[in-house]
Amino acid sequence: MADIKLHKVTSNVRPIAFYLPQYHPIPENDKWWGKGFTEWTNVVKARPLFRGHYQPHLPADLGFYDLRVPEIRQAQADLAREVDIYGFCYYHYWFEGRRVLERPFNEVLASGKPQFPFCLCWANENWTRRWDGKDTEVLLEQTYSEEDDRRHGRWLVNAFRDDRYIRVEDKPIFLVYKASSIPNPIKTATIWREEASKAGIGEIMLCSVESHLVRHHVNPQALGFDAVVEFQPNTHIFATPLQRVAWRMSRTFGLQNRSIRYDYGTMVEKVLQKRVPDYPYFRCVFPSWDNTARRKVGAVIFEGSTPDLYEKWLRMTIDGCKPNRSGETYIFINAWNEWAEGCHLEPCERWSHAYLDATQRAMRGSFVR
Repeated sequence: MADIKLHKVTSNVRPIAFYLPQYHPIPENDKWWGKGFTEWTNVVKARPLFRGHYQPHLPADLGFYDLRVPEIRQAQADLAREVDIYGFCYYHYWFEGRRVLERPFNEVLASGKPQFPFCLCWANENWTRRWDGKDTEVLLEQTYSEEDDRRHGRWLVNAFRDDRYIRVEDKPIFLVYKASSIPNPIKTATIWREEASKAGIGEIMLCSVESHLVRHHVNPQALGFDAVVEFQPNTHIFATPLQRVAWRMSRTFGLQNRSIRYDYGTMVEKVLQKRVPDYPYFRCVFPSWDNTARRKVGAVIFEGSTPDLYEKWLRMTIDGCKPNRSGETYIFINAWNEWAEGCHLEPCERWSHAYLDATQRAMRGSFVR
């Protein structure tokens, strides 16, 4: 990997970590997966698939926490703040007015604690038995309508009003994971903007997420949006045609214990060579990835990820980003706590605080490699 130049990091560099609110029981998961199911249920069942495979990923400092506990939410924010994470991007689940996994964010909003910046990402996908490898069995369908867009917009303004809500160029930023799945995204965006304006919020910044399955850039203006948030890992950037075919076959035919393995360092090199489009585009990095805990077949594993390599990637991404008109640089990190995807900054038994410390060093430019 190329040498890292020393850069001066200021408070204007603002990393935002995606945050999963899955760690508490809800009636829907009790019904679909069994009483008391949470993300931890999958995490502890993971087993190594080959020699040297790091599984299961088990939490260290915070243990197998329950996000209904306010002290846990405070401890998470304290850990993040210590290493210069600017805020959390909470996944938001909305199904035609029905919200799921809503309790942690509801309590954050109602209590005013923790005093830590946040924004929202609408995970507008069907809920399926994906964690069993059965993507076609829909548990909760995502539907769309103009009436629901307006109802959704009215709900969102309550979050936008919060002093902690992250504003980019003085606009509340709202992400949509699959904006292209919305039947008429321009109309939807227009309705949300109208509702924000009527509520006195002013302009909002709508971001489409360039997910791991996207092969080509899509200008957000074509969707009525303002910017794009890159989402990593995006295997289409570097996977060979043979690897893509092997992954599809393992998923289609249920080849037990088959996984697709990539090299983390090689992936970083290819991502850094990626052409960045001219429109507003927020970069994304991830510390590690291994979704064996969620995927009984067709798991995707990035081998060789280390805090050192992650730090280099984050440093080089910071160096390569241009500040926006307000002089701020926003970068997304996937993720704060995606434990079943082996993708977490939170301390684990193997690495302890190493990924957190690497984040802080990258932000502060404390030494040169």
